Amino acid sequence: MKYRVYIDGAARGNPGPGGIGVVIYEQGREQPVRQIKSFLGITTNNQAEYLALIRALEELREMEVKEVEIFSDSQLLIRQLQGEYQVRNEKLLPLYEKALKMANNLPGVSFHFINREKNKKADKLANSGIDDA
Repeated sequence: MKYRVYIDGAARGNPGPGGIGVVIYEQGREQPVRQIKSFLGITTNNQAEYLALIRALEELREMEVKEVEIFSDSQLLIRQLQGEYQVRNEKLLPLYEKALKMANNLPGVSFHFINREKNKKADKLANSGIDDA
């Protein structure tokens, strides 16, 4: 079974209070099979984006997903994962390495950049994670 995952990380103040949102869809379904939100504490926006990806990958591993398309409105995150941009920020590097290692354990994973309009559910969850704290 193939899945689509939408992720978003948010930080108010950058750095500031941060949250993540993850929305997981099974192929052919209109309603998500899982929705995740969480408060992170103080973080940067880019760190929150990576933490959202890592949380999504953990969930996919638990679900034993084999094929997934991951969508994010973070151009930096997607371009780094695709090898187009280098990771120069030393605080992002361990998150990048962890995410890449986890993604490499999924046989069929691909990363896609989307505009913010197409990522509203994950964005809403990320902000709700902050609000709930």
